[in-house]
Amino acid sequence: MNMDQALHKVGVRDGTLSSEEKHFLDVNGYLPLENILIQRQIENMISRLDELAELEGEDAGKELHQEGGTIRVSNLVNKGPMFEIGFSHPRVLAAIRHVIGPRFKLSSLDCRMALPGQGHQAFHADWRSGVEPGDYYVCNSMWLLDDFTIENGATRVVPGSHRSGKHPKDALEDATQKHPEEIQLIAPSGTVIIFNSHLWHAGGLNQTNSPRHGMLAYYCRRDHKQLTDQRKFIDPETYARLSEAQRFILAV
Repeated sequence: MNMDQALHKVGVRDGTLSSEEKHFLDVNGYLPLENILIQRQIENMISRLDELAELEGEDAGKELHQEGGTIRVSNLVNKGPMFEIGFSHPRVLAAIRHVIGPRFKLSSLDCRMALPGQGHQAFHADWRSGVEPGDYYVCNSMWLLDDFTIENGATRVVPGSHRSGKHPKDALEDATQKHPEEIQLIAPSGTVIIFNSHLWHAGGLNQTNSPRHGMLAYYCRRDHKQLTDQRKFIDPETYARLSEAQRFILAV
């Protein structure tokens, strides 16, 4: 099996993304896809993620990353069939393919909950350096399980910065400060926001009394190391229930 065959099996076709959507993603570096999740899925995911956070306690997120002011729950591939949509939805996968080409794989699947009064990040990119425009290595999909609002610190991005050839650590004097061209990605729960991971982006400050739940399905070129080594971590029962196409996308 190759990636084109795997994508076809999960429903990706030539018209899965419109030419207008592809152009918007190319120019701006992000693309909101609305109504990917229905309310029942959202409620089930939040319930399960809150349960996992409580069960794992101080160990939550250790498989991948822990971050002050947030709760991270990692390795979601193994933590319930409900999360398989993160590496199986055709609209999302079509967008990932558009950004980094046909040779890609899931790098990690995790959750980030920004806690009340927390969540502010410095602008960063999910690659070690700037890249030539069009030569992209990584792409992320942010699954909104709560409405993302100004008040709860919706993710901030600098549109078009993925085409600058620069990394924010080199280009910005103080990446923690507000950027004059930044916008916040305001969108309702159930939306998935694709963003080219070379885009300058940052979590915002959650000024509400509730955590802000988001799931992150992050992808990389197939010849690069995964953040979560799926071969190492995948449970036998998880492997058994996945389709051949899903296994290929995970590179297991």
